[in-house]
Amino acid sequence: MRIIVLGAGQVGRSLVEHLAGEANDITVVDIDKQRLQMVQERFDVKVLCAPASHPVTLSRAGAEDADMLVAVTNSDEINMIACQVAQSLFNVPRKIARVREPGYMEQGKALFAKVAVPVDVLINPEALVTQHLKKLIRYPGALQVINFAGGRAQLVALRALPGGALVGHEISALRDLLPSVEIRVAAIFRRDRSVVPRGDTVIEEGDEVFFVAAKSDIRAVMTELRRQEKPYKRIIIAGGGSIGARLAQTLESDYRVKLIEHDLPRCQWLSQQLQRTTVLHGSASDRELLIEESIEATDVFLAVTNDDEANIMASMLAKRMGARTVITLISNPAYAELVQGGAIDIAISPQQATIGALLTHVRKGDVVAVHSLRRGAAEAMEAVAHGDAQSSQVVGRRLDELALPSGTVVGAVVRGENVIIAHDSTVIEDGDHLIVFVPDQRDVPAVERLFQVGLTFLL
Repeated sequence: MRIIVLGAGQVGRSLVEHLAGEANDITVVDIDKQRLQMVQERFDVKVLCAPASHPVTLSRAGAEDADMLVAVTNSDEINMIACQVAQSLFNVPRKIARVREPGYMEQGKALFAKVAVPVDVLINPEALVTQHLKKLIRYPGALQVINFAGGRAQLVALRALPGGALVGHEISALRDLLPSVEIRVAAIFRRDRSVVPRGDTVIEEGDEVFFVAAKSDIRAVMTELRRQEKPYKRIIIAGGGSIGARLAQTLESDYRVKLIEHDLPRCQWLSQQLQRTTVLHGSASDRELLIEESIEATDVFLAVTNDDEANIMASMLAKRMGARTVITLISNPAYAELVQGGAIDIAISPQQATIGALLTHVRKGDVVAVHSLRRGAAEAMEAVAHGDAQSSQVVGRRLDELALPSGTVVGAVVRGENVIIAHDSTVIEDGDHLIVFVPDQRDVPAVERLFQVGLTFLL
């Protein structure tokens, strides 16, 4: 596949990292020579230092023969115009743009149409992060919550802690603890190494466990894997930017929400937009302010400003002063690796949320959802099986007959409205949605090839 990536920032570089080793012909465009040099030193791709939306630039980048254009520069307008130029002059089949400004997104159907600004796929990082945070708040103790098949099945990651009934026991014990619940442990990460889950695998304290179950069964399973967590009630959000405002608006009807913002005009605007949220003017690192707002009784402290250092410092202070759970937005991957699991319970990367949405539209085969896990090291995908036993490598076969890479696990099969937790004897049918966990991102191309239909399959 020939792909043009506009923007060599963190999202652009992360996307190239996922795609460069998968036999794709990639050209990266940016006006920053230093960023392009970083990309060229790490990956076997072409680079072009030029304005991203100019017709001459896109022509030099190979737009005439491109299969896809991904516009992820820091400018919404450049991304949008680049898609317009790619369609009008070069008829690029697939155009993806990152657009942040809510005013543009609100006009989505009218604005981003073939006859207006022809963007095939819109990616809004703030909306993706807000959805992710909302799910973490709904499921106390979860490190990651991912919906598949329209939310009928979920993949949940959590850390096994003392007090959970399964810690120190084999995975097979889940059948005795939860006889009425179907569950599949898809992966275990122990001290940053993947452990292939088998029935006799013992879950240890501190393990990061990924499991798949029907949405209705998730809470019961979480209770067995770790001690019972009380539902969250009191929430403090540090940062009233796009993510903070969206999050407060989403949560305020179900939780007691306070929002801290240092910019006074922004505070005034937020107080007019939000109905039940208490908007506070000040710094989230102000010890006295946190004491006044009863930080010790706070269930969740979320630091979501656009400053990594400010988020980290405010989160560490809040945790030290008694906040039950601390969730921090961190753009720099190096910071995220250092802080998660210590004073900061969960570090969220907006780039990883964005990458998952992008990969959904780049993957080969009929892949309807992709989620980047563990800061890009692993992936979870929802792939659809098509064809028959002659044209497909999966349809008509048992799961234990599939040529999956080592460690790759099918967690569940969604067939219509039914969630079937995967077993070796499960036979795949045409139209099934398979939830596949790939612990090593380098194995993704092999999984994709399994779901590609052969030439003998006639629609």
